[in-house]
Amino acid sequence: MNPSPVGNVAAAQQRRGFWLRTLHQWHWISAAASLAGMLLFAITGITLNHAASIEAEPVVVQKHATLPPKVLAALGRREQGEAPLPARVEDWLDAQLRIDLRGRPGEWSPEEVYLSLPTPGTDAWLSIDRATGEVEYERTDRGWIAYFNDLHKGRNSGAAWRWFIDLFAVACVLFCITGLLLLQMYARQRRSTWPWVGLGIVLPALLALLFIH
Repeated sequence: MNPSPVGNVAAAQQRRGFWLRTLHQWHWISAAASLAGMLLFAITGITLNHAASIEAEPVVVQKHATLPPKVLAALGRREQGEAPLPARVEDWLDAQLRIDLRGRPGEWSPEEVYLSLPTPGTDAWLSIDRATGEVEYERTDRGWIAYFNDLHKGRNSGAAWRWFIDLFAVACVLFCITGLLLLQMYARQRRSTWPWVGLGIVLPALLALLFIH
């Protein structure tokens, strides 16, 4: 016996109901997971776009010290390449200057050891004169807006933040795909659905073609 039309309709409605529930569930989960990131990246997208108009007064901190002979001797004989400072030197600098250098690589030469120490929103460096043991440290803080702008770009933010950006991007893709599928399922009841979707695609494409050279 062939299935009745009523049975076919009921089966189709059950399938539709299942997919609607599934898509709604994944849509709100991905929205919740990416909410904070979306706000951060949307707001910092504006601040980055208007970075030249946002004034900030950098704060520069300089510190000086001289390594004791025994600590200076701990540098050893390395004269080239990149490597962290010996633990004894790191401990001394941390105690005297409150600078955490654990595992940060330095550029070694016969004359000095130079460490570049940038972080989001800041630029910093430290230099050790290998002949005299003189230590020079400078840190430039460009403010909270620069800090969040650098997080947006993933600049000097470390592996954990890069992993967060990747996972956040996956959540955003899932949010967009489930949203598109929900739009498709509701399109019959909302005639303006596809014109709005088309506008969202065509507008940036036209702007890129006409005004970006």
